[in-house]
Amino acid sequence: MLRIHNSLAREKQVFNPIRPGEVRMYVCGMTVYDYCHLGHARMLVAFDIVRRWLRASGYRVTYVRNITDIDDKIIKRAAENGETIAALTARFIGYMDEDLAALGVEKPDHEPRATQYVPQMLDMIGRLVKNGLAYVAADGDVNFAVRRFPGYGKLSGKTLDELRAGDRVEVVAAKQDPLDFVLWKRSKPDEPKWASPWGDGRPGWHIECSAMGCTLLGEHFDIHGGGQDLQFPHHENEIAQSEGASGQPFVNLWMHNGFVRVDEEKMSKSLGNFFTIREILKSFDPEVVRFFIARSHYRSALNYTDAHMEDARQALMRLYTALRNAPAGEAAVDWSEAHAQRFKAAMDDDFNTSVAVAELFELANAVNRGQSALVGQLQALGVVLGLLQRDPEEFLKAGPGGALTEEQVAERIHERAAAKQQKDFARADRVRDELLGQGIVLEDGPKGTTWRRA
Repeated sequence: MLRIHNSLAREKQVFNPIRPGEVRMYVCGMTVYDYCHLGHARMLVAFDIVRRWLRASGYRVTYVRNITDIDDKIIKRAAENGETIAALTARFIGYMDEDLAALGVEKPDHEPRATQYVPQMLDMIGRLVKNGLAYVAADGDVNFAVRRFPGYGKLSGKTLDELRAGDRVEVVAAKQDPLDFVLWKRSKPDEPKWASPWGDGRPGWHIECSAMGCTLLGEHFDIHGGGQDLQFPHHENEIAQSEGASGQPFVNLWMHNGFVRVDEEKMSKSLGNFFTIREILKSFDPEVVRFFIARSHYRSALNYTDAHMEDARQALMRLYTALRNAPAGEAAVDWSEAHAQRFKAAMDDDFNTSVAVAELFELANAVNRGQSALVGQLQALGVVLGLLQRDPEEFLKAGPGGALTEEQVAERIHERAAAKQQKDFARADRVRDELLGQGIVLEDGPKGTTWRRA
């Protein structure tokens, strides 16, 4: 029996999907103007594991993770770079895809982009205006009137006055109340714009997820997830505008993963302890990063240090050492076996990967003590978490981080160029593929071959 901590109820609850045997889940994805950082990795890996466990439990899962490809930060960054918004967002979507593929994060079933769902956003805003929950302000923006929605604050657990006293409310003179939030922004010169009944403009950030979630999953679905920082105001606003438009419950169960800390301080650019995924992958193998995230419970704070990452690398090596004699091919889990039953009990207890990973080490110990028949069970349970899918020898022979030096990459590029000169294209392709397998992406251009880390 799967039990999940519901942020809305503030307790673990037995999971009962709206449609028997089916789970519809939405998770807030990336705003694509910069590289993904470790906080993003924590959220994306956590919900990748949630999805994997739901499928392993026999559910048909429809997973939606959006892309925000229009907002203030994107517009500002494109202007600073002197490039189009389309070029900026396309580039960082590509980088995001590379980073997530390296971490073993599977693609969602739907990955909607905000700019593709403006008509649905306009429809939802129109219903909110008609229902008396939104108004056109003096500055031309369309705002949601928070005090007209009786349930506002139920996710954050705060009263309207407590929320108003908080430090995350933007005060704008044209608003009827400081808590009111924008649904539709009146366009400024040289900004992207769409036509609307309230004049040319662009959507506010909060309305995007409501429109995409309701369009792809229905107006009432099972699970909505994201980082703890999104609980207020983003998810609180999603509830208000979605339920205000439809007149029915929006989401049954809200999940929020914990923050990432660096040396016990919250990760932030202002503190100078901000790490992108690709910076970390220069020093540590991607599977080590995934394992580091997976062995902590998703709701706990995750403390990043190089020492903790090195400990995760050594721990993962112990698991791969036990797998050295694993049979070829992927084994199926025997759920009647004792270790698997304890693994399942842990995952059914609010996706407790910390206890589940500990069970992997119990299996590894048993294998090392001579119970070789359990090696397939170890590998199969690791796969459930998106781990232990590589050839053990390949993993164990990789150096710290598994990263080639610049000199080694240069040698392989020279080898590939020589092969192409000799018209040995099979060998040239093999060099490219081998480098890609080691996290090196080759790019051929007018000035020759350049490379970057995937």
